[in-house]
Amino acid sequence: MTYFDFELTHCPVELSLDIISRKWVLQIICDMFFGKTRFSQFKEDRPELSNKALSRSLKFMEEEGLIDRVVDKSDRTNIEYFLTEKGKSLNKVVYDLVVYTLDNNSQYYDSQTVKKTKEGFKRQLLDNV
Repeated sequence: MTYFDFELTHCPVELSLDIISRKWVLQIICDMFFGKTRFSQFKEDRPELSNKALSRSLKFMEEEGLIDRVVDKSDRTNIEYFLTEKGKSLNKVVYDLVVYTLDNNSQYYDSQTVKKTKEGFKRQLLDNV
């Protein structure tokens, strides 16, 4: 890549997109910003998300260092997932995607919905991290 007076061996945009464009990754991250931590919670309102796909996504996110998996020692079936600092650092990216979408898809949202949605995401993604 030769946009600069030096050569990059890997495009930073492509590297990031390789991670966040994987199916379900951004949706799970967004859920986590809004307080979801359990397998069953990530499946809520997503009947098309299979257990296998969710397991695969969570494992990938853990391998990438976006989330930590915490198993309760007294009850091995009690598992929660939490964003790592690396995962939390996506807050601005997610917020900017939300704002871009709201500002550029007026056929789906009225002005009041846009305002309330931006405020809600700002509160969860920018003010709480």
